[in-house]
Amino acid sequence: MSVRVRFAPSPTGYLHIGGARTCLYNYLFAKKMGGKLILRIEDTDLDRSKKEFEESQINDLKWFGMDYDEGPGKEGSFGPYRQSERLDIYKKHAAELIESGKAFYCFCSDDELEQMREKAHAEGRDPLYEGPWRDFPLDKAKEKIKNGERPVIRFKVPKKDIEFTDLVRGKVNFPHGMVGDFVILRSNGMPTYNFCCVVDDALMNISHVIRGEDHLNNTLRQLMVYEACGFDIPEFAHVSLLVGEDRQKLSKRHGATSVTQYKDQGYLAEALGNYLCLLGWSHPDEKDIFKLDEIKDIFEINRFSKSSALYDIKKLNWVNGQHFRSMDAEDLLQFIEAQKDVSFFGDESSEWKREFVSLHVEKVQTINEFRTFYDNIYSSTLDVGESENEVLSWETTPTIKEFVQTEILKSNEHFMSSVEVSNWMEALKKEHKIKGKNLFMGLRVVLTGCCHGPDLKRLLPLTTRQIIIERLASI
Repeated sequence: MSVRVRFAPSPTGYLHIGGARTCLYNYLFAKKMGGKLILRIEDTDLDRSKKEFEESQINDLKWFGMDYDEGPGKEGSFGPYRQSERLDIYKKHAAELIESGKAFYCFCSDDELEQMREKAHAEGRDPLYEGPWRDFPLDKAKEKIKNGERPVIRFKVPKKDIEFTDLVRGKVNFPHGMVGDFVILRSNGMPTYNFCCVVDDALMNISHVIRGEDHLNNTLRQLMVYEACGFDIPEFAHVSLLVGEDRQKLSKRHGATSVTQYKDQGYLAEALGNYLCLLGWSHPDEKDIFKLDEIKDIFEINRFSKSSALYDIKKLNWVNGQHFRSMDAEDLLQFIEAQKDVSFFGDESSEWKREFVSLHVEKVQTINEFRTFYDNIYSSTLDVGESENEVLSWETTPTIKEFVQTEILKSNEHFMSSVEVSNWMEALKKEHKIKGKNLFMGLRVVLTGCCHGPDLKRLLPLTTRQIIIERLASI
């Protein structure tokens, strides 16, 4: 069987992080099985669907490296790939269900439907459809339509249990009576999700549907439609949901939730993909850090977890930092400079920038942390804390400060040199008998305002002589 999977976002907003994970799983499974990933745009919500969101979502997928095989801009044999361009197809299949007696025209008004719901709630029942039109003669229904009435089309729910085997959750049983006769085509001719989704998946030869477990109840309705239309039923895999620290479904209250936000903040696409992969799937070698290309051949559905996945920004930052450290300094520098929203370098030389990146990469996880170190280098005043004030109170520290204030004026070079710093240390040891912690921590606090940090012989040559002079005067 040829594997064909799909990602079908609605262009009513930016690409959600949960949707990106779903697409990623479909993409990796397609690559593993030598199959194809299809992008389908579910834009039947005409009021909320926007072209700008469709374009943004496609751009985010490209940024991720998830290149689809068929879809908008990559037309194949199963298009069109926007649901708004497939309305005649849905109407045709809805009409066939009407003619076969598996669907019916419903003329209930909104008021009548509300009365049914209120009655069900009052009697402690689920508000299932129980209108009078299910067995209304078709010829009479068509006569009403000719007279100008505009009905919806409802699916006749069979009176039986529905069961299927999910590739993640095993056997799933839906007992009879969970849903009433549901709408498949609205009175304005627009299809509902559970109908057009089935028609599209069937006609596009989708073999596997990998999606979030929040779609599990939709599967009940969709299985009924598959059977009624005589379509082959695909394999289903419902993956766990992403949740925040409060164990609720991930939403805006938990922070950034769109791929665009993370892209604009300067996260690596490879790192975000790596992290999303871990939220519900486990590497067979229990690795936490990997590139997507490395797992294409080992990606298996049977490694999905049934448990909800906790979205932890701290873990994402850690993963991002690990990927920073695996990059060549020049590649990392180019990446930082390409981030128009969060780049920070000025007119420093390429050598200066490479040294800055190499010096700090072991301590950072995000570009913002790089920026903090960058700002510190250019800070001419020192904001010392309790620990630093204690070092400043040591008997030897004023001697170090006085020595450096004299020595730093002996050169007119714009930047200091590592040799100069080494000479200071040697002179303080030999001439002033200051050694060990008193020397190294005292010198660091006097020059940087911090008790700890990168190697002074590499850090200070990144700082201009004038800034050091101003720091010494401020402390």
